[in-house]
Amino acid sequence: MTHLPAVETAPRPAAPGNARRLRAAGDFFRSPEGHAALLGCAGATMITFGGFGAGSVRRNDPLLESLHLSWLRFGHGYALSTIVIWIGVLLMITAWVRLGRTTIGRDDRPGAGVTLNELRAIVGIWTFPLLFAVPMFSRDAYSYLAQGALLRDGFDPYQVGPSANPGVLLDNVSPVWLNTTAPYGPIFLLLGRAITVVTGDNVVAGTIALRLVMLPGLALMMWAVPYLTKHLGGKPTVALWLAVLNPLVLIHLIGGVHNELLMVGLMAAGIALVLERHHVAGIVVVAIGVAIKATAGVALPFLVWIWMLHERERRAEQRAAAPDHHPDAARPSPDMPHPAMTFAKIAGLGLGVFGVVFVAASAIAGVGIGWLTALSGSKKIINWLSLPTILSHMVTWVTPLSQESVLPIARALCALALGLVLIWTWWRCRHSEREAVLGILIAFVAIVILSPAALPWYYSWPLALAAGFALSTGTLMGLVGVCTWLMLVFQPDGSIGLYNFWHVAAATFAAVVAALSLRTVDPLRLRANPGPTAPDGTAPLLRSDTALPTTAVSSATATATASSPTPTGS
Repeated sequence: MTHLPAVETAPRPAAPGNARRLRAAGDFFRSPEGHAALLGCAGATMITFGGFGAGSVRRNDPLLESLHLSWLRFGHGYALSTIVIWIGVLLMITAWVRLGRTTIGRDDRPGAGVTLNELRAIVGIWTFPLLFAVPMFSRDAYSYLAQGALLRDGFDPYQVGPSANPGVLLDNVSPVWLNTTAPYGPIFLLLGRAITVVTGDNVVAGTIALRLVMLPGLALMMWAVPYLTKHLGGKPTVALWLAVLNPLVLIHLIGGVHNELLMVGLMAAGIALVLERHHVAGIVVVAIGVAIKATAGVALPFLVWIWMLHERERRAEQRAAAPDHHPDAARPSPDMPHPAMTFAKIAGLGLGVFGVVFVAASAIAGVGIGWLTALSGSKKIINWLSLPTILSHMVTWVTPLSQESVLPIARALCALALGLVLIWTWWRCRHSEREAVLGILIAFVAIVILSPAALPWYYSWPLALAAGFALSTGTLMGLVGVCTWLMLVFQPDGSIGLYNFWHVAAATFAAVVAALSLRTVDPLRLRANPGPTAPDGTAPLLRSDTALPTTAVSSATATATASSPTPTGS
C-alpha cells in the first residue's frame, strides 16, 4: 500500500486590511493621544459606577437592593460614590484638554496630531460606559418616560402632567414636573411612547432605550459639525473635539439623557444640507428637530437667507452662461425677480415644507400644538445661569423689594430684549452663508442668556455652530474654561451647586486651570522641571504626557452634598 506524503498547511494569514487596522489601533493606543483616550474612558467608567450611588438614582431601587449595594446611596457609601464621580469627571476633562492641545497644534512633538476618524473613535470609547449609567446630573429621563407613558395609555401629554397616570414611572419624576404638561414636540412623544410600549414600566430598560434612541443625534453631530467647517472656515478636528468630544456634551447629553442630543444633531445636519444646496431636505431635517424640541426652529428664518443667496447665485450663473449675457449678471430683469418676491416665494415654500412635516407628526401622535404653551414651564427653574435671575438678585441687594416681585419684571424686560436681539440679528445676518450661520449662533447665545431659565446642557446649542468657525487659541481657552465650569457647578444627583460658595470656588479654579492647560502644560508650575521653553521664551513647550492638575477635586468633593437641590429639566 502506497502512502502519500503528508502535506503541511501553513496557518492562514490575517486579512491584510484587518491586520493593518489592528496595527494602526495598537500604534494609536501606545501614543500619548491613545493614553488620553483611555484616560477619558476610565473617567466615563468611574462616572457610571459612581452614579449607582450618587447619581440621579431611583427613589426605590430593587436592583441595587438585590445586589446588596444599597449602601452606596447612604452615608459613607454616598460620599465614596460622589468622590468616584468627581474623579471621573476630572479625568475626562484632563483627557479632553490633552487631546485639545494636540488637535489645535500646541504639542511640541514633531508630527503629533490626531485625525478626524481617531476623534470619532474616541467619542465612541467615551460614550460606551455612559450608556449603562443611571441618569447623571439630571432627572429629566424619568419625565421623558412618564410623558411617553401618558401617550401610551391614552392621555394627551399636552393637556395633563405625569401625575394623571400613577405608576412606577411616576415615582421618580421630579415633584416640580408632576403636573407640568410636556414641552416637547410630537416626534419626541412618539419615541417616548414606543420606548414605554417595549420596556413597559421598567425604568432601567427605559433609560437605556432612551439613550439608544438618541444616539443617531450623536452620529449626526459627528458628521455635521466637522462638515460645517467647509463653509465656515474652521478646522474639522478642532470642531469635533470642541463640540462633540466635550465632556459637557457627552456627560450631560449621554449621561444625563437629554433630548438636546437629537435636536442639536438634526439641526446641525439640516444646516449642513442647506449649505450644500439641498434646501428642501435641510428644512425637513430641521423641522424634525423642531418636532423634538422647539429650540431648533430658531435656525429656520436664517436658512431662508441662505436659500435666497443660492437662488440669486443660480440665476446669475444661468444669465452669465447665456449667449447674450450682460457684464452685470445681477442686473434687474424679469428673470431676476425683486428680492421681496424671492423672499416671499422661498419663505412660503420653506414654511410649507415645515408645516407638512409638523402636521404629519402631530397627526400620527394624535396631539395638537398644546406643547407650545407648555414651554413656559421652564419658568419654574430659578438659578444663577439665567441673566433675569441675576438681575433680580442684584435689585434685591440694593432695594427692599423681594425676589418674588422683581423676578417677573426682570424676565419681562429680558424677553423684550431677546425679541429685539433676534429680529436685529436676523435682519443683519443676511448677506452671506457665514453671516447667516453666525446669526443662528448669536440667536442661540441670546436665548440661553436672556431666557427665564438656563441649564448647562443648553450651551450645546450654540457650541455646535461656534465650533465650525476658525477660532483663536484664546477663544478656545475661554470656551474650555466655560465648559469646564458649567460641567462642575451641578451635582451628580441633579441639584445645583451654585448656591454653595466653596463649590463655585472649586469649579472656578478648575475651569481656570483647564483653560490655561490648553496652551501651557503646567500652568501652576507644579513640576520641578517644566521642560524647555518656547522659542519666544514666554511659556514651556508642551508635553502631551502631563495631566491637568486636579487640585480642585478635593474642594469639589468636600462640597458634594452641601448644595441645595433645585429642579432641573426641559
